[in-house]
Amino acid sequence: MRSFGALFVAGVLLAPAVLPAQTRSRADMVRAIDSLALAPIQRGQIAGISVAVVKGRDTILIKGYGSADVELEVPTPANAVYEIGSVTKQFTTAALLQLVEQGKLALDDDITKYLPNYPSRGNAISIRRILDHTSGIRSYTEIAEARGAMKNPISKDSLTALFGGKGFDFAPGTNLVYNNSAFFLAGLIVEKVSGQSYADYVQAHIFDRLGMSNSKYCSESALMKRKVHGYGFAGSGLVKAFQQDHSWPYAAGSLCSTAGDLITWLRALHTTDKVISRSSYQEMITPGTLNDGYRVRYAKGIVAGEEDGRRMISHGGGISGFVSETRYYPDEDLYVVVLINTGGPVSAPDGAKGIAQIVLGPGKGLKGQPFAGDLNQIAGKYRGVGRGSPMELTLAVDSGVLKARQVNQTAGRALTYIGNDTFQGPGSDRYSIIRDGGKVAAIRVDLVSVVSMTRRVE
Repeated sequence: MRSFGALFVAGVLLAPAVLPAQTRSRADMVRAIDSLALAPIQRGQIAGISVAVVKGRDTILIKGYGSADVELEVPTPANAVYEIGSVTKQFTTAALLQLVEQGKLALDDDITKYLPNYPSRGNAISIRRILDHTSGIRSYTEIAEARGAMKNPISKDSLTALFGGKGFDFAPGTNLVYNNSAFFLAGLIVEKVSGQSYADYVQAHIFDRLGMSNSKYCSESALMKRKVHGYGFAGSGLVKAFQQDHSWPYAAGSLCSTAGDLITWLRALHTTDKVISRSSYQEMITPGTLNDGYRVRYAKGIVAGEEDGRRMISHGGGISGFVSETRYYPDEDLYVVVLINTGGPVSAPDGAKGIAQIVLGPGKGLKGQPFAGDLNQIAGKYRGVGRGSPMELTLAVDSGVLKARQVNQTAGRALTYIGNDTFQGPGSDRYSIIRDGGKVAAIRVDLVSVVSMTRRVE
């Protein structure tokens, strides 16, 4: 999914425009969120958006904006149904953890115990490794022949053979690259162990259990009440998004839900044992570890990190015509859901951040530290594993500031030293120095969805 900025800009401008969080009224918050949500609709960048914001026991807002169907001018209801894309991964992880609790599998089991025909090529691939994206398996969404065929149905065996035949991008546990193939395999394991289809399992053991009556596995053919249409943005206006066949995203991204149902899910997952036990929950939100001991920020189907000095557990989604974001701020007991029925110039994660700033205040900015070393010794070109293509990184010093530029970026981004030989860029990108004999030999790039050991090439 792209990194968009328009909604974020609106959020940053709106949040400081109101009183400090502790003095804001609920009405002030609602007005600010309304303005934030309506801005990209009024600019013609998105068709519609649904937002849910709950703090503690107070439901601040559950609301739809804009159009569910642009051509028929159908407004977006509060309980509009969206394709939630990779937010699905939370549910897939919970399903596997339920089966762990039943003693039917273990996270350290090799996937070939349940999928004996998978071509592991001698690699040990634990279920844990497929849930935190460190398996090294090639993601089918990065395979050209797959991207061009997603309008058409495909069998599970055929898709598994497609990405399984591509080998590994790296040895399991050495890097992290966001991976839809891994969660496809996770769905197959749910089916093998439970004896139910993935769709039936999630429906019975999560949706029905929690009363999520507006949530189900998405379908190209079955009618779903209040399901919004997906759109794209072509520069001059909105266009219809292509309909992706859901045999492709499957357990990596094929669920449909509403903002309200996702609040129900988040509350049940994060604060009760209705879905999984508290020990399983701690397992789910504990970030993974690479073979060399480096702690990544991706946990299992979810990201456990920090933003604006606040702990945050989140995950986004992007699928043809839709983008989404769910967030839980545990210390503030704040839940935020943003669902948008347009892929393109507006970011659901940035929108959720703007909403959190409205409710909680702007938070703490990034505090840098003096760097005692020589920045020029870090400058150079580095290369490592990337998502779909190699990561190519250039570090340069500009007026005493270290800047990072990847191959697809036109300008370098200023980095701030945060200690422990690590710099941080805009957002949450981190760059850690790896030394060999006192010299800078590599940079570990941590983009959350990619953690790559890039080696110096110049």
